[in-house]
Amino acid sequence: MSKTIDSPEALIAELAQQGRAAQRKLARASDAEKSAALTAAAASIRAAQGEILAANAKDVAAGEANGLSGAMLDRLKLDAERLEGIASAIENVASLPDPVGEEIDRSQAPAGMTLVRRRIPIGLIGIIYESRPNVTADAAALCLRSGNAALLRGGSEAVHSNRALHSAFAEGVSSAGLPADAIQLLPTQDREAVGAMLKAAGLIDMIVPRGGKGLVARVQADARVPVLAHLDGICHTYIHADADADMAREVAVNAKMRRTGICGAMETLLIDAAFPAAAQVIDALAGSGCELRGNKRAQAVDSRVKAASDEDWDTEYLDATLSVAIVDGLDAAMDHIAAHSSGHTDVIITADDAAAERFLAEVDSAIVMHNASSQFADGGEFGLGAEIGIATGRLHARGPVALEGLTTYKWQVLGQGQARA
Repeated sequence: MSKTIDSPEALIAELAQQGRAAQRKLARASDAEKSAALTAAAASIRAAQGEILAANAKDVAAGEANGLSGAMLDRLKLDAERLEGIASAIENVASLPDPVGEEIDRSQAPAGMTLVRRRIPIGLIGIIYESRPNVTADAAALCLRSGNAALLRGGSEAVHSNRALHSAFAEGVSSAGLPADAIQLLPTQDREAVGAMLKAAGLIDMIVPRGGKGLVARVQADARVPVLAHLDGICHTYIHADADADMAREVAVNAKMRRTGICGAMETLLIDAAFPAAAQVIDALAGSGCELRGNKRAQAVDSRVKAASDEDWDTEYLDATLSVAIVDGLDAAMDHIAAHSSGHTDVIITADDAAAERFLAEVDSAIVMHNASSQFADGGEFGLGAEIGIATGRLHARGPVALEGLTTYKWQVLGQGQARA
């Protein structure tokens, strides 16, 4: 460890106390002050482009040497364009309305007091993530804008990139007069420190894991702190009998092949047996370099479709591999999704509005779409500026978690001297 602390628990306790002290100062910061700090952080990242890209090159080289998959390397790699995207995303967050202090509702109590619910920050948020260095900046920006402090723990695959991005971000925040300790990066890759974060109830207010199934499962199993997460991104696209053939082909190819390594990538394609252009859609996917694994009916459409195993329907490939099934109608499609979806994002392609309405109402996922690629399952695309993750649970926040999802609320009771009998 880079700090001379006796144990991982002591390290986390010290960092958490520093973060909580910084958060109290951050809670007093105005909308303009937080916005200015994020603008300065974006400028600092641009100014440090050379250092950040050099650090990232070390991580990419190490990843290649260690046999990281193509999808993982794609998540890890930064270039000038992606770094500009990171800086622009920070500026987008800076321009968003500040949720802190927003009045959610106002009512009158039977005894005559006025009851107001207002948004407040959650407090200190721990973010544990793997090979995506952009999470360092996205999480930092969203936490700061919503008045929260953050304790970041990135994966060892991106250690140099994360340190360079964090250093630049913190320098920008400090130059604007806000406490740099509001955004801290864990100074060790020791896995025991992650365990200490998960058990830091009373010090860390919420944990957000972003990464593979193994990481998220461990966090959900071991945490003594509330967790906001999704375990898998097993996203489905269902092509209904009344889908436009050109639209179905274009959306399906985009949903799978635009970027195969993101959680919103389609992993299973369901095609209605009455849809007349199944062969064209499957041909377009195979022609784009996608390996197809399907049921017997899908195999009968195209000889390039391999036989799917039972495990395939529950697999998040994060690669150019796709499960395909021919199904008998809307009910069969929704039954398949209910059995195999991870509750992330599911899509229907159809010109039949009644079928679309049923799908949108009955499919129980955090995001449901009509006639759009699942690759739009992203906080930036939803106009949220960025996201700290996709939540698939049913409590607190669901779908892309951005500024509003990083707040809670308090009741303010405004009386005129009432005393309860």
